[in-house]
Amino acid sequence: MLRQRVEEIFTHIPHPYILLRKKRAPVTVAGSHARESWMQRFNAYLAVKITGGVGTMWCAYLFAMLALISLPQAIYGGTATTIAWIAQTFLQLVLLSIIIVGQKVAALASDQRALDTYNDAEAVLHEAIQIQQHLAAQDALLAKLLEGRSPDPQAG
Repeated sequence: MLRQRVEEIFTHIPHPYILLRKKRAPVTVAGSHARESWMQRFNAYLAVKITGGVGTMWCAYLFAMLALISLPQAIYGGTATTIAWIAQTFLQLVLLSIIIVGQKVAALASDQRALDTYNDAEAVLHEAIQIQQHLAAQDALLAKLLEGRSPDPQAG
């Protein structure tokens, strides 16, 4: 009877997302293309590999060396050719790799923040479940202690 009164005061209804989140782990780069066609997966794989290769400082050094090889010819061609060389060859080739490297560094930091947030949410959920279990144990103990006693405080 007391248990019934406790349930009248509060009935725990878990959020529907909790079960869904428990079944689903964080999305990874490898897992994000799982539902696509084989061609889309191949294109994504190839793009990731090429971006990984071009997005290194070693590639930026190689592009800089290649660009510098053509610098004397650009200078010999005059001001317009030199400016075109800077804009079209040096900046595009070298900065491409450096920008990709910077994006990879920023993405790693973002991925770590997302993983930390996921782990924080997991920990908070675990603590909330522990609190629910603690409260259920307290309810059971209170019901047991009050068995035989009138639940009506006026009857005391």
